[in-house]
Amino acid sequence: MESTPQTALMDDVQPGQALSISRYFTTPGVHPFDTVEWEIRDARIGHGDKVAFEQKDVEFPITWSQNATNIVAQKYFRGQLDSPSRERSVKQMVGRVAGTIADWGRQRGYFATAEDGDAFEAELTYLLLHQMAAFNSPVWFNVGFEENPQCSACFILSVDDTMDSILDWNTREGKIFRGGSGSGINLSNIRGSMEPLSKGGTASGPVSFMRGADSWAGTIKSGGKTRRAAKMVVLDVDHPDIREFIWCKAKEEDKAEALARAGFDMSIDGDGFTSIQYQNANNSVRVSDEFMRAVENDEDWHLIARQTGLPIGDPIPARELMREIAEAAWRCADPGVQYDTTINQWHTDPNSGRINASNPCSEYMHVDDSACNLASLNLMKFRREDGSFDVESYERAIDVIFLAQEIIVGPSSYPTEEIGVNARAFRQLGLGYANLGAFLMANGMPYDSDAGRGTAAAITALMTGRAYAQSAKIAAAIGPYERYAENREPHNKVMRMHRDASYAIPDTTCTDTPLLTAARKSWEDAVELGERHGYRNAQATVLAPTGTISFLMDCDTTGVEPDFSLVKFKELVGGGQMTIANRTVPMALRTLGYSDSQIADIEEYITANGTIVDAPHITAEHLPVFDVAVGQRAISHMGHIKMMGAVQPFISGAISKTVNMPQETTVEDIADAYTQAWRLGVKALAIYRDGSKTAQALRTDAQMGKGEDKPGAVYTEEDLQAQIKAAVDVAVAEVAAKAPAAPVTGPAVNADTGAQRRRMPRERQSITHKFSIGGHEGYITAGMYEDGTVGEIFLTDIGKEGSTLRGMMNSFATAISIALQYGVPLETLVQKFSYMRFEPEGITQNSEIPFAKSLPDYIMRWLASRFLDTDTQEDLGILTPAVRARKMAEDTALSVTSDTAGPTNGGGVQIDAGSRAVPASETAPAAHAPQPATTKAAAAAMTDTPPVVPARMVGIDVGPACGQCGGMMQRTGSCYTCPSCGNNTGCG
Repeated sequence: MESTPQTALMDDVQPGQALSISRYFTTPGVHPFDTVEWEIRDARIGHGDKVAFEQKDVEFPITWSQNATNIVAQKYFRGQLDSPSRERSVKQMVGRVAGTIADWGRQRGYFATAEDGDAFEAELTYLLLHQMAAFNSPVWFNVGFEENPQCSACFILSVDDTMDSILDWNTREGKIFRGGSGSGINLSNIRGSMEPLSKGGTASGPVSFMRGADSWAGTIKSGGKTRRAAKMVVLDVDHPDIREFIWCKAKEEDKAEALARAGFDMSIDGDGFTSIQYQNANNSVRVSDEFMRAVENDEDWHLIARQTGLPIGDPIPARELMREIAEAAWRCADPGVQYDTTINQWHTDPNSGRINASNPCSEYMHVDDSACNLASLNLMKFRREDGSFDVESYERAIDVIFLAQEIIVGPSSYPTEEIGVNARAFRQLGLGYANLGAFLMANGMPYDSDAGRGTAAAITALMTGRAYAQSAKIAAAIGPYERYAENREPHNKVMRMHRDASYAIPDTTCTDTPLLTAARKSWEDAVELGERHGYRNAQATVLAPTGTISFLMDCDTTGVEPDFSLVKFKELVGGGQMTIANRTVPMALRTLGYSDSQIADIEEYITANGTIVDAPHITAEHLPVFDVAVGQRAISHMGHIKMMGAVQPFISGAISKTVNMPQETTVEDIADAYTQAWRLGVKALAIYRDGSKTAQALRTDAQMGKGEDKPGAVYTEEDLQAQIKAAVDVAVAEVAAKAPAAPVTGPAVNADTGAQRRRMPRERQSITHKFSIGGHEGYITAGMYEDGTVGEIFLTDIGKEGSTLRGMMNSFATAISIALQYGVPLETLVQKFSYMRFEPEGITQNSEIPFAKSLPDYIMRWLASRFLDTDTQEDLGILTPAVRARKMAEDTALSVTSDTAGPTNGGGVQIDAGSRAVPASETAPAAHAPQPATTKAAAAAMTDTPPVVPARMVGIDVGPACGQCGGMMQRTGSCYTCPSCGNNTGCG
């Protein structure tokens, strides 16, 4: 393999000459496709017998996982499914994208010779083929397929204080949503609701207009896409309506709780959710250093009228305003905070306009009416076997990918004329990376450690320094960006700030000396080259959430995030899943010195229990290496924020990051988190407190009165017994209150309530299901009346004989059985106990209910999936095949053609109790009566097969159920991504 520098030295750059490209990864005359082994597979996304997508006989490199195969085939292969023109090979997909970009470069004079263009195309093909890098989704969707491809995923809009501008804002935003991308906007130009109008009366205020824009976004989502619209709304902290803005989403949560208690479906696409306003946007407050110092010093803060620029209304204590921001975020995870002074201090183009807003995920920040195309590097591909970082390979990959992004800017289409003009005038790029968390863990470094932060800082500094050096080389050949001349001094000043920050990385925190040395040298080169030639790009890097493309690259972690959990679902050929320990875990154990047999024991324990705590052989000092985002040993919020502070000085834009905080977090903790992030120089911060979203988790506290126990608390057996009894008593009382009074006589009558008991027949049908939750196994047996309705449940083999767990669950089963026999509808019991949260909780072995918050949660959702009719299941948000088919039919009826819409297959299948597939048209379930199963003894009915009908999965606080495949989505930055099908709610 050649190692000739690709214009790597400053002396190689000759102004006015096109670029000379030397090969590093490839050899002339050998096509990159010929350097890998290929195989034919089937791509399939679905659960059980429900198939969301299937394409057979697709061709993939043998090293690509089945999960990557499924997602790439569904998301990125172009052409109508089952048509001859449909792509069926990664060769076609990569060749289409790399070939088109190379042709654009040739046509626009980027390359000095034809050989240079061929070398660039081969190098780019190699990087994409080997999962070393990936572009954002619009590039994969559109390049080489659409005549005028939209290639950017991130946009920032603007609005003025006129009705025409406000209405135009909705139009421009709608066009962006229709194309499958997201946008952000700062509404602070719109006058406040207490300010006068020129013709009398007072203004509506920006929050009022937000209500209409939110509905518009939701409508376009349902009409043109299967994913939510992604948008960011920003308001300055001195705006007259800032308090209304702070509380607008939190107040809607009160409505959501009331609807949840009333039984409405509050899942992210449920009927109840559609009446909750402001849910299609992430909200952020723009705070200045002046405001933050006022908070520190306990000073008053003045709101400023938009029309006059003068203070309006009474002053507000700054600490009180910060507490309100934190309290609203505690309640519903919004608003986040953007640090305006810091953002504009690092702005390369202040003479062309300030930075007012960001894209929906908060990583792209630049002038209004602008765009950014993203790409990410897979850091694990640059890790050598000894754990050291392959600096040269990383540098060469940056050169190629960054040049490809730069070429894309010109021929790309943009949703508005203003955005197109600015995109080509500033040429903002967003190179980033994924798999940082996996890289640190594989090297035995805790994410929350000085070593982890120092290594991350060096990797990030090298990426951005090398990118700007490449930008300066391109400027020498093609010319600097159009608006560079008017911003030359501020741009070059920011470059020097980045360079100086690289020397502030403590040498002791990065043990990989060659990496740190290369990072600093890259900034020396970038500054010197820029002084001589200028820069081709106003912005070079961001840290995006890398949702879908992280699965394309087979990354274990997304963006700058730590590992999500130590176990993952492995997709199997032909469908189905199995749970395994993340592949990073054995690498980390090997780095830490464990033997192969010890590693095997630890992996087996993690797979069974979902945690490394109490695993055999593991020493306490090594546990921090395996700390993850959620669950046991979750990384603290300060661990997340300190990592952001470590890498932010080396990012042109900002960081999309999930900062998880536990359910018991206080308002003061959140206010302190926002203050600490400001002190660390972070540009934006959003937090997510576990359990704070009613619309994503139908939690126990949404069903109980104020002041009662909250989920996540630590319960004794007596507490649980009392809570279960109370819930059953309330349900029985509700039924008794609605039913006509029964004569209080006879043994089958409850003397307290008057409810009539319907005893089970002596011989009855039953069905038994085996389950496992976080390593706790057991069996559920459901006994049925003659009409097929459920009348009792038994729970067996749960916990040890005489244990608290077994005693509690036996009591729970008895209470449920008695309630059912006294006429309490199963639907009522499901509402009472679904998403009740206490240990044991965790990942299950059942792909239909992948995560359970407690044993009662799993049990009741399984019963609901077997014994409730389709209408009731839909009301409860339980996604059975029949419900999914109905929703799919509704979406299909509403949908319009979109260049980013992925192909889907319909499905009208129900599953009877014996797991037999039945066409939906053949079934007509009664109110609570599925087709009765063949009579079996309880033992004979036991099965290892998971229930085919999934229950509601929106109870996982980390994300809603996926609208495409029903899988459990997880947070990636400010958005959600489904690890099963790659569906992403944000920038993709």
